[in-house]
Amino acid sequence: MKEEKKEETEKKQSSTNEGKVNEAKQNVEEANQETAQSQPEEEKELTVEEQLEAANKEIANLNDQLLRKIAEFDNYRKRTIKEKTDLILNGGEKTIITILPVIDDLERALKNMKRAEDVNAVLEGIELIYKKFIDILGKQGVSIIDTKEADFDVDLHEAVAQLPAPTPELKGKVMDCTLTGYKLNEKVIRHAQVVVGV
Repeated sequence: MKEEKKEETEKKQSSTNEGKVNEAKQNVEEANQETAQSQPEEEKELTVEEQLEAANKEIANLNDQLLRKIAEFDNYRKRTIKEKTDLILNGGEKTIITILPVIDDLERALKNMKRAEDVNAVLEGIELIYKKFIDILGKQGVSIIDTKEADFDVDLHEAVAQLPAPTPELKGKVMDCTLTGYKLNEKVIRHAQVVVGV
């Protein structure tokens, strides 16, 4: 009996020992798992730091690009303002240069008029200068508004007088032009002053 009790006690102890060994193994495994889990967190922290550093570099790069774009836009704005100012001040330069030969012709005509004996020759010279001037204006986009027997149009004409029409066909039409009208590239810059038949 003693032997049986002894065997039982030994079995209990061995099972207790096995339980303790198993518990110790479990504790070691759990500790290993915790260590394994804590290592990636440290690695993650390093990765977060690296990401933060990369983000800061990107922010600095974007700030630099923004400052450059602002400076470029400011330079563009200043250049545009200067070009507009130059255009306003000197925009008519091309037109004036093309008109200068007409002024030269008029000066010569005035000198010749003082000693001219033939009035028809002077008249012919003035007509040539006028024709040259109209041609120059035509090249600049200026055209004369046609009024000869034209229908009265408020977009082109300004009625300064109304007279009874001598024939029924002239009713509502331009009978006479007192001041020539002009268009610049199809935009009316001066209405023709006309007499309208009623």
